Amino acid sequence: MIYSEKVMEHFENPRNVGVIENPDGIGEIGNPVCGDMMTFYIKVNENRIDDVKFKTFGCGAAIAVSSIVSEMAIGKTIEDALKISNKDVAKELGGLPKNKMHCSNLGADALHKAIQNYLDKEKTPEKAAAEPSAKKKDEISCPFCEGPMEGLESFCKQCHTELKECPECGDPVTTKNETCPHCKAPLKNK
Repeated sequence: MIYSEKVMEHFENPRNVGVIENPDGIGEIGNPVCGDMMTFYIKVNENRIDDVKFKTFGCGAAIAVSSIVSEMAIGKTIEDALKISNKDVAKELGGLPKNKMHCSNLGADALHKAIQNYLDKEKTPEKAAAEPSAKKKDEISCPFCEGPMEGLESFCKQCHTELKECPECGDPVTTKNETCPHCKAPLKNK
């Protein structure tokens, strides 16, 4: 597996590792297939992300993704930070091997969850309007291998992972999940 110099640099010298005491938002996400877990903590000041810290348990790509996402988010407005996509993360790192692209999803998703946690606490009309909108059809991809999908399908044609929709948040989950890795809702398995 070949990683870019930037991935290696962020893996060997990750930025912003740690925990923020009394954070304004916390976002935690994990991938049951690969075992990566990320928790992001944010501090917000006047609608800007003032500080980001993270704790990641996972492979070198997951650590590098967490590090670069933290750098990408600091100083951005809430609205701009919500626009950071998995493709932006992979591009910023100089690319990721195909089988590690799911890590860029986890990093962006964990940041978005921390922001959503902050917005839920704030509950002001202007901040609620900054919530992420539904993904467009052409932006939907398998959460495990990054393969293209046309809406929620019962399995990924690329990695052949069986999928179903979480009834709580609508995100794709494997048929083996007992709880949704995105929103932690219990799932009824067939």
